[in-house]
Amino acid sequence: MKRGAKRSKSTVSSGVELVLIILVAVGLAFGIQAWVVKPYRIPSGSMEPTLAVGQRVLVNRIGTHFGKPHVGEIAVFHPPEGAQQEACGVSTRITPGGAACSEPVPKEGSVNFIKRIVAGPGDTIKIVEGHVIRNGKRESDSYIRPCPGVSECNFPVPIRIPAGHWFMMGDNRGESDDSRFWGPVPTGWIIGGAFATYWPPDRIGIL
Repeated sequence: MKRGAKRSKSTVSSGVELVLIILVAVGLAFGIQAWVVKPYRIPSGSMEPTLAVGQRVLVNRIGTHFGKPHVGEIAVFHPPEGAQQEACGVSTRITPGGAACSEPVPKEGSVNFIKRIVAGPGDTIKIVEGHVIRNGKRESDSYIRPCPGVSECNFPVPIRIPAGHWFMMGDNRGESDDSRFWGPVPTGWIIGGAFATYWPPDRIGIL
């Protein structure tokens, strides 16, 4: 075989190898996003002061697939359908000053929300001036933005969280559209827990 033909064959082989490497790298990147870690941009001020609008976090998807959520965790999830209209259960609307929504909505929404898990299956809670009283004990909540005197922050009538469900609230208790108005979320709708923030640079850190 001529030397030029060998060189041409070697070039083709190297080109195919490079294409395969790129395809595998892209496949791994998509696989990591789908099953391991997914980036997420904070769209609103509902999690202030913990997370600001535009801040970016990394969400651990492994814990959701192989473990379970826990109280205190910041989670990305699908809310119930109709959450943006603050529908509790099938058609009920919640009025502050009474009980928060405890009736799950059966249909999953398609949007992503990010909130803190404040109660889990079987817990009994009430909310007083934005503070969650879970099973008779106030949460350790130095991370919240206080909201004394705000009607949306007071749901003093106790509710019980159904089995297999989690109660979500924003840290900006006076400005968050959350489980108080549209109810608890099933485990299967939780995408994963946010564990770190990577943007902007001055807020890089572990959550």
